[in-house]
Amino acid sequence: MADRVVQSYKVLVGLEIHVQLATATKMFTSVANASGAAKPGDVPAEPNSAVDPVILGLPGVLPVMNKRAVEFAIKAGLALGCKIAKHTKWDRKSYYYPDLPKNYQISQYDLPLCYEGHYEMQTEEGPHAVRIRRAHLEEDAGKLLHEAPGGYKIDYSIVDLNRAGTPLLEIVTEPDFQTPKQISQFAAELQKIVQFLGVSEGQMQMGHMRFEPNINVHITAGDGRIYKTAITEIKNLNSFSVLERATAYEIQRQLNEWLETGSLGKKSTYGWDEPTESTFHQRDKEEADDYRYFPDPDLVPVEVSESWLMELKAQIGELPGVRKKRYVEALGLSTADATTLAGDRETGNFYEVALQGAKDPKRVSNLIINVLATLANKKAQPVHKLGIAPANVTAVANLIDQNEISASSALPLFEKALDQGADASLTMEQLAKDLGLIQSSDTGPVDAAIDALIAQNPKSLQDYKAGKQSAMGSLIGIVMKSGKGFNPKIVSERLKEKLK
Repeated sequence: MADRVVQSYKVLVGLEIHVQLATATKMFTSVANASGAAKPGDVPAEPNSAVDPVILGLPGVLPVMNKRAVEFAIKAGLALGCKIAKHTKWDRKSYYYPDLPKNYQISQYDLPLCYEGHYEMQTEEGPHAVRIRRAHLEEDAGKLLHEAPGGYKIDYSIVDLNRAGTPLLEIVTEPDFQTPKQISQFAAELQKIVQFLGVSEGQMQMGHMRFEPNINVHITAGDGRIYKTAITEIKNLNSFSVLERATAYEIQRQLNEWLETGSLGKKSTYGWDEPTESTFHQRDKEEADDYRYFPDPDLVPVEVSESWLMELKAQIGELPGVRKKRYVEALGLSTADATTLAGDRETGNFYEVALQGAKDPKRVSNLIINVLATLANKKAQPVHKLGIAPANVTAVANLIDQNEISASSALPLFEKALDQGADASLTMEQLAKDLGLIQSSDTGPVDAAIDALIAQNPKSLQDYKAGKQSAMGSLIGIVMKSGKGFNPKIVSERLKEKLK
């Protein structure tokens, strides 16, 4: 122990990510795909009901590849800066396990569909590049259950094959992460990308994305020698918090093991135990040779033509990271607001349309993120499906900027617009007039209210004249309450003038 001193260490983490693709049907059969279902009832809920002879591996059946899954994989690969293979093939990854009835998984081995990618994140420390080694298609396996339906305890495992055959995109990065925070940030950005592209629902709690960090540490000892711990893979993490905490724990576990025993460990697979917030050994790692990969004889190769690739590139559009950067740098939005608008494709598109003809991009952003989002939460609908047109948001933003209405009037105005429903003949300005929300800029009534204020509130006036600037807000509030429809800007200007 005394001879083992950590002078410094370098963390190397690569990620393997499994993303379930939101196609209508499974990878090699026409059975409905639960992760691509329009609503829960589209796929049978009963265990082992979303299966057919292909998934069960019955004799004589032949798989047929899902073209949409290939297109989804290519889009995701392009978004991660990958090269797209013009020619690729399918391989059988052989292993025996109860969740895989065929005893092999159809995957891609030496010719992945997407490869040599490059993705750049903006971190707190500055730009951080992540190399993408490969992104390939395969079919998912079934799910082993250790409790019977209804939560009944059993002393054996049972299998549900409803997930088997689901299209799966496996993304593998190079070991370019040095901190748990970098890893969770990349995972969160990847979720936004696949949701933005529409290739996956990306719901972590539904198992649509599963993360597996591969971790090892290069330790520089007190004698100057470098000791490299064996790579450990933590399996099936499905939340950003767990991903960050599990990585942090495993880094420290490897350091402690070397300090205490001098062991660098074996290449192995670990699990995560949430109650104890610790990793635990599952098994030593298999090598690729153990799986006995060989080309699938039942599936034709995939040929990606230049015209097909260009068509898919055109469908991608502006990605969340690029859109977010533009909102901050060109439109002056805060990072938080830009992240919210750029993170969801439909909300971002709604904002883009509402910007047309608007004077202040920040005003439009605020109306969508704060006001419309409040209504959307009440109605349990996304902003773009509320029934408020982007042009209505533009109109309200301009009414506020022109001091025709106050910012606080936006919510009742949009509520009134929703109540009107299909009556599109009423403009937002007319609705504001009907609700009495139009602010008066006539200085006569304002001056009269200020004169009354001066006569009735000597204490507030004394405070203001004594240098208590906070008293001004109180005085403006009193004037605003005394008359309906006063313009707060006019009130402030006239009040300051009179108090001179």
